Order: sequence, then structure tokens, then C-alpha cells
Amino acid sequence: MRKIPTNSPPARRKPELALDLSGPHVMPGASSQHRLYQALCHAITGGIARPGEALPPSRTLAKQTGFRRNAVTSAYERLIADGFAVATVGSGTFVAARIPTRADDARKAKIAIEPPQQGPLALGCTHIDARALQRFRAFVGRRMRAFGNEHLHYGDPRGSRELRAAITDHLLSARGLRCDPDQIMLTSGTQHALRVVLGAILKPGNQIWCEDPGYPAARKAIEHCSLRPVAVPVDTSGLIVTKGRSLAPSAGAAYVTPSHQFPLGVQMSMPRRLELLDWAREAGAFVIEDDYDSEFRYDGAPLLSLAGIDHLSRVIYMGTFAKTLFPGLRIGYCALPERLVGPVAAARAALDRFPGTLLEGAVADMLNSGAFAANLRRVRGIYREARDVLASTLSTASKGELSVPVPSQGLHLVARFDPSTDPQVAATAKADADVAGWLLAETYFRARPLPGFVLGFAGHPLPQLIASAERLAKASLAALQANRKPSKGGTGKAKPQKAASGPPSPAAALSESHPRH
Repeated sequence: MRKIPTNSPPARRKPELALDLSGPHVMPGASSQHRLYQALCHAITGGIARPGEALPPSRTLAKQTGFRRNAVTSAYERLIADGFAVATVGSGTFVAARIPTRADDARKAKIAIEPPQQGPLALGCTHIDARALQRFRAFVGRRMRAFGNEHLHYGDPRGSRELRAAITDHLLSARGLRCDPDQIMLTSGTQHALRVVLGAILKPGNQIWCEDPGYPAARKAIEHCSLRPVAVPVDTSGLIVTKGRSLAPSAGAAYVTPSHQFPLGVQMSMPRRLELLDWAREAGAFVIEDDYDSEFRYDGAPLLSLAGIDHLSRVIYMGTFAKTLFPGLRIGYCALPERLVGPVAAARAALDRFPGTLLEGAVADMLNSGAFAANLRRVRGIYREARDVLASTLSTASKGELSVPVPSQGLHLVARFDPSTDPQVAATAKADADVAGWLLAETYFRARPLPGFVLGFAGHPLPQLIASAERLAKASLAALQANRKPSKGGTGKAKPQKAASGPPSPAAALSESHPRH
């Protein structure tokens, strides 16, 4: 039978296709079909098989690779589905004329994301008592064995009522805050709670008071919501309300840490608290109280929360289990004024529907059984010892150059140089000592920063704390000495420093802070 000529020349096929079936582009342990697919993709994107070129028949490729023919057919079908190849009836399979862009593995740019600090003196580290962990494991196991339908559908945006009720009991006994479980919303932490609340109560462009110095992560969350943070100075009595009134009298909210100001550790006085609440009522604004570490008070009874004074009228209260249990739990909460429950729950539902349900019951069991309170008592003693060791080591090893007020609450402390010290001294010392923690200057926004460090003592072994503190103190002395040396071509006299009659008191150090002009 005579062949009928066609308008297009027959496609030329390579007798064999050079395939790399074991390179880094092939997933180890993958099925033969998936390995072949990855090798073919690599050949196509690497130019070994060019656009429009015919691929070997499935029988030929099966013989070449040693795979079953149906594996080759499946790999070809996936290439066609993903746009790397086309099939023509009676002619075979061809590389697509235009293939999806797929960067070569060797040319991929590395995506650099700085991980959170976990080294010596890092903030945000915790410890959980072995007995509490054993109880928690038992509660989780029991809840998993009794797996219910509540995990098989979307839930309440506020989270389970059982855990919300347990939180209300805890807040009443520990913080003097009386509220209904319906006013509690579970979140993945205080940052998440802040984002949800801000989205519900403020509009882009609105002003919000922030403490200066203050918590940088909260400020970032505020800025990501397209709000305008207003830096309000802090003194020994907390946020200076009169400054806030002069800077932004009609701001829509104020974000504060009244029980243990971050980072300086001062407590907002009662007159200042009442003054702040007066402003909120007059301005129709809300006060967001971040009560991030109130459970760790080492001297005296727990302080009454700002929300407890206000009876949840203008105050939104935020707390977390990240420090009282462990950060990996990812459970926090907020207590809301009644009129905000609906709008905030709606904002939560629009953002991520509802919180995870698997661990809520176990955390409720921890609270209701007394295991949570027992863990706090035991861990509080461990943290108190770590606080004292870190403070004494820093003060002694720095020969008094670092002022280290011992905080009565919290999981971090502040070590400060004399206020006249060049801020670069702290930066140099921290880098040379290779420790985590923050520079105190990193927490300031507009006010002149005090030179020093914000250092975490929770969750770190004592030997590690001591060694890190000694390195930082030694590096601080060296940085101070280098800073005091006369510059070349100078008069030969060191730059004058304030007389060091002893470490400055917290009040004296704070009084040096003032807004930049």
C-alpha cells in the first residue's frame, strides 16, 4: 500500500533519552512512576528534551529504564496533565511547545527567614515541670481516646465553651477579673488576639497609643493592620497618659502592659490606671491590656488587672498559655466587653474560622484538675532562682558597670549601662559575647533609648545562664574600655563620663528618657 504524504515531516525520535533517575531532583523512596515523572521533568526543564521534540515510545522507555510499561504510561499522562507534554493520536507523545517555568534546583535563590532566638538569654523560652507534663500527656491521651464529633466540623469562632469556662475561673481567682465564658475567645496567642481585635474595633489609619519603650512585636502587628501607632513615653508609674492626650487625644485605642511593663518592668500606678480609664471613656476608646506574664510574680500578692478595675467596660484583656505551659501549645485568649463579642467573633470567623480543637480539652483538664496551678508553683521557684543567679552574675562580673534591678515579676530582666554611655557599647558587647536577648534600644520608638540589654532567664539551664552572663559582662567591660580610649589626633584625654558612684536606680535611669525632637 502506497504511503500518503503529509504536510509535516515525521518527528525525529531519539533512540534513548538521557534520564537521571537518582539525582537530587528525584525524591528518595518514591514510586517508580513518580521517580520517572521527576526525571522526565528534569530532562525537559534542563533542555535535554526540547520543546516539540518527540519522547520515546512507552515500550522503548520501559525497556531503557527497567520500569513496567504502565509506570511509563502513568508518568506520561501526568506530564500531559501538568502541561509539560502533549499527545497526538497515532503519532506519540511530544514535549510541549511552551513548558511551565520551573527553575533549576541549582539556581534557586535561598529564602532567608531568620528563626526566633533560642540561644542563651533568649526571651520566650519556658520550662514545664515533669509531673505537669506527665499529667498533660495523660489528659491528651484520654481526650484522643474519647474522640468526638466536635472535631469533625467547624466550631465556635471563640473556641470550646469548656476551656472558656475554665479560663474564666482562673481569671477570677488569679486576676480579680469577673466575666462570662461567652466573653472569652481562644486564639493562637496574644499576637493573634491583637490582630483579630484591632481588625474589629479600628479602621485603617486610626491612631493607637503604644508604650515607648514597648513590645516591638505588638507594634509590628499594629502597623500590619495599617494603623498609626503613637509612641507615648513611660516613666516609673507606667504610660504617661497626659502625654498621650497631647499627642493623640482622639486615638481609638491604647495598647499597654500595666502589670509588668515591657521591657522596663515598672507597674502602672493606680492613679495612672484610673487616669487611663477616664481617657478611654471620654474618647470612646478601648484599652488593650496585654497581661503576658502576670502569673509569675515573685514578691507579694498578684496585682489586680486593669480589666478587673474596669469590669470589662472599656478594657480588652489578653493572656496566653505560651509562658504558663509552653509556646508550642499555641493557645492564648482574650476577654471582651459584651458589646465587642459579636464584632470580634465575626472578625475571627472571617480570618481563620475557629481555633484548633484537639488540645482544648486537655488544657481545660489541666486548669480544672489543679495540675496547672501546681505547675505554676513549682516553675515559679525555678524561675526565681534563675532570675537571682542571672542578676547577681551580671552585676558582679561587670564590676558594677551594669545596673541590674531584680524584677518582682516576669521572665526577663533589664541590665543597663550608665545613661551617658554610647548606645554602640551595648551593641558591640552583645555581638562579641554571642548571646541572644535584645538590645534595650530595640524597644524604643521615639524616646532616646537607654543603653543596655533585655535578657530572658526562663527556660535556660543555670550553668548556661551563668556562662552567658559572664561572657556578656566581660564583653561589656571591654566595649566600655574601647569606647573610653581617645581618638587618634585627639588631646590624649578620654571622653568625660558621669561619675560612677554606683548603679543608677530604675527611677533615675527612666528620668533620662525623653522624646526626640
